[in-house]
Amino acid sequence: MKYPTGIKINIQNKNTEYGNRGMNLEDDINLSNQYYIDNKIAYIYKKPTPIKIIKVDYPSRSKAVIKEAYFKEPSTTDYNGLYKGHYIDFEAKETNNTSFPLANIHKHQVEHIKNIYENGGICFLVVQFNKYNKIFLLDSKDFLFFISHNSRKSIPYDFFIEHGHIIERKYLPRLDYIKIIDKLLEVQK
Repeated sequence: MKYPTGIKINIQNKNTEYGNRGMNLEDDINLSNQYYIDNKIAYIYKKPTPIKIIKVDYPSRSKAVIKEAYFKEPSTTDYNGLYKGHYIDFEAKETNNTSFPLANIHKHQVEHIKNIYENGGICFLVVQFNKYNKIFLLDSKDFLFFISHNSRKSIPYDFFIEHGHIIERKYLPRLDYIKIIDKLLEVQK
């Protein structure tokens, strides 16, 4: 970047953190879920990733630091809970691509989504396309249909346009995905 004085400043982050990709979407979902809980609309929570702690450094109780741990088992999806007597379960993902890479959803997660769908739960993906600044809710039925009828390694953006539901950003709740669930429940009646 050149400033008016002619001094060049190289703004380059060489320490890119990949562990926090998707945190903006998750933050928005967490704020929305808290709004739903506070207003007694729905009770949907972020699932913790199950870990097994191996080694902890205890300089003092308030300064304990986990030094070694591993994942006990593969996690299923990011969120679950209840809404109007219905079990809700979903995965949240962000992509910088023009399509949604299926490599972002693991085989055990696909199996979990299928099991929830087949047992009458409401299951879906929330996918944010950063290039288009759009967030979609894709129902598990449409997701499972796509993966069983296509050999592609990604779901095209156009599929989300045609089969997904756009989640608008607003003040409260930040991402009102419950509004879309209401529409899906109406269709099931």
